[in-house]
Amino acid sequence: MNVWLLLHLVGAILFVGNIVTAAFWKIRADVQKNPTVIHSVVKNVMLADYVFTLPGLLLIIVSGNVMAVQADMFTQGLNWLMLSLILFAVTGVVWLAILIPLQRAMIRHSAACVDSGKISEEYARASRIWSVFGIIATLLPVVILYLMIEKSF
Repeated sequence: MNVWLLLHLVGAILFVGNIVTAAFWKIRADVQKNPTVIHSVVKNVMLADYVFTLPGLLLIIVSGNVMAVQADMFTQGLNWLMLSLILFAVTGVVWLAILIPLQRAMIRHSAACVDSGKISEEYARASRIWSVFGIIATLLPVVILYLMIEKSF
């Protein structure tokens, strides 16, 4: 197997695996309505982004660009790769501009919830918005995975 393809697959597993897993644990914590559990989970979701999502992202970008250059894919116009790159960029914007600031807000608000013993409206609002944009930031990479596997156009 091509080492670049292997690195690309490892990156995709880290990236997609972590975003799905983080959403799972965050939803489970919110359902429990325990401020201490919620605070711990939202801090760990942020940590997991730095430990798994970011390295996965870097592996995807570096290995994907190397393979695309080797295959001369950037000169072929709009195809599955270009559409994947556009969707990947949109995912990145959602993550950087919306999700990370919301995660920081959720950490801050959940710390206050631990002190008060109840879920605040500020945390609940940030969590709802995070859920909406988190779904978008999770579904887009799933579409990208499909395009990468199918290579239909």
